[in-house]
Amino acid sequence: MLLAGLFFAFMNVTVKFLPHIPAIEIIFFRSVFSFVFTYIMLKRARIPLFGNNKTILVIRGAVGSVGLITFFYTLQKIPLASAVTIQYMAPIFTSVLGIFIVKERVKPIQFLYFAIAFAGVLIIEGFDPRIEPIYLAIGVTSALFSGLAYNVIRKIKNTEHPLVIVFYFPLITTPVAGLISIFGWVQPQGWDWFLLLSIGVFTQFAQYFMTMAYQNANLSKVASLTYVGIIYALVFGYVFFDETYNLITYTGMLLVLSGVILNVRFSGK
Repeated sequence: MLLAGLFFAFMNVTVKFLPHIPAIEIIFFRSVFSFVFTYIMLKRARIPLFGNNKTILVIRGAVGSVGLITFFYTLQKIPLASAVTIQYMAPIFTSVLGIFIVKERVKPIQFLYFAIAFAGVLIIEGFDPRIEPIYLAIGVTSALFSGLAYNVIRKIKNTEHPLVIVFYFPLITTPVAGLISIFGWVQPQGWDWFLLLSIGVFTQFAQYFMTMAYQNANLSKVASLTYVGIIYALVFGYVFFDETYNLITYTGMLLVLSGVILNVRFSGK
């Protein structure tokens, strides 16, 4: 999970370097790369492409696609650390949805931690003029669908190879993103191609390591290892994009992280 977090941080920065390319188009290129790369790996390992639980795998691909599309959009529209912090609501949704999908328990005190995290998100949106309500809503939607995707991965942990689960992501996303991209296509130029390829590489490794982690450990415990990403986001945002924040916004970020980490630690006991 630590390796996944590192590669996701690289991916986030690279996406933000392409503000002139529509998010859906970036995802199309990323999905094409992932499709080809994962297909080759599956063939070399002689693993059946389409797995055993095809319906659940399609659902995983669909909800994961929605989560990724909305996240890439927020990366382009709001400061890096804010986008990443809002995305960190995913473990909250993972825990809540886990009650119904994988039958994991949530203790009453955890709902207080959920409220703390949500309060932090509202503070970030309310005191940072760079974050409009629509972008906040899109960011929360991304976290919701990411939480759903993590639960689906956990549900099929004993029946599917990690590469098969990863394969269904581009299998579903590529045609959808490609069709939507036609209506607002921006032709990449020069270094754009290198950056698009880098996004594909970073995301591929991140998805693979993340899938292995969520298949083989408790959802909440694994999620706790993702929060080092906020440090990457703050540093990279400042160094590469000259992004700074006021004290109130930092307080909001701290509340989000506190609420989520308290929830993860408590649920792991």
